[in-house]
Amino acid sequence: MSVHVNLDDQALLTAVATKVDAARRLLREIADDFSPAAFASSLGAEDMVLTHLIVRDRLDIEIFSLDTGRLPVETYDLIARLQRHYGLKLRLYYPRHELLEAWTREHGINAFYESVELRKGCCHIRKVEPLQRALAGRKAWITGMRAQQSATREGLPIRSFDAGSGDRGLEKFNPLSAWSEREVWAYLKLNQVPYNALHDKFYPSIGCAPCTRPVTPGEDVRSGRWWWENPESKECGLHVRHA
Repeated sequence: MSVHVNLDDQALLTAVATKVDAARRLLREIADDFSPAAFASSLGAEDMVLTHLIVRDRLDIEIFSLDTGRLPVETYDLIARLQRHYGLKLRLYYPRHELLEAWTREHGINAFYESVELRKGCCHIRKVEPLQRALAGRKAWITGMRAQQSATREGLPIRSFDAGSGDRGLEKFNPLSAWSEREVWAYLKLNQVPYNALHDKFYPSIGCAPCTRPVTPGEDVRSGRWWWENPESKECGLHVRHA
């Protein structure tokens, strides 16, 4: 959800400025040393920070997103707004129709509610396989993940080698790993960055419409994602932690 931040809080502003400088240096390094690189935007608040930084510094980093076919209308509205605001024609990747048709024919249109296995099967077709195509031929990819978002992301490194992505594996960067939620929202507010309208309706983390709900105060920021599952299973397969 949109977080109230005091923009007169000098400690907060100093922390944001320091982390922005570090993120800009890292993004520049990625653009210079790991071309072709791409930023996989899930169109959440963190991703809007990275979008703004990449566009602002005119970095040679392609920004893409995965259109699963079941996104909320507010997410599509944001995609259109990004084009108006930045002149950014976001590259979208879609599920392969033959895979999706076969899966829904066998399991049903909403089978993801029935088990973690079926939900991950749906995620694989709608997200993981399109991501593999999006990352083909890349040397690095970037995400907006933060370590504080959930139990599955504790200890999230800023940089790692992702052996499971692309054709042969590639470097993976999480420039906002150490950012707090307040720092993210301070940056968005300070720079008047567009963001998903659902954040103002108690949706801190936004995915597919049937798999996302609003949260109540005090709940984990990702508790609205796949809310019928245990916290330990709440990843879709895009982000695999390698030992």
